[in-house]
Amino acid sequence: MTSGDDASDPIDAQVVQSSPPHDVTPPVAAPSFAEVTGYTDAGIPTFDHVRDKIEQRVTRAIGSEELANETPEGQAADELYRKNKEAAASKLDEIRKSMGL
Repeated sequence: MTSGDDASDPIDAQVVQSSPPHDVTPPVAAPSFAEVTGYTDAGIPTFDHVRDKIEQRVTRAIGSEELANETPEGQAADELYRKNKEAAASKLDEIRKSMGL
């Protein structure tokens, strides 16, 4: 061993007090059972859960309708519906005229 590696040599150092970190974020509380599952402990759905379900169903229905209208079959069905509606309105007018209304 060399003289610099001797374990009995004192080490020149200072004790420094550490300061607490300034930007410590507070702990976050764990989500409740209702927040995670959408149901209370009694098994009743929360209002948020019900609202989310309704919004999902409405969004899915709107999206399905938009996709269906883009296909040739969907466009043909829309055309058939429009023609039937016009024929029904025409027939109703004819019946009203024959009755003198």
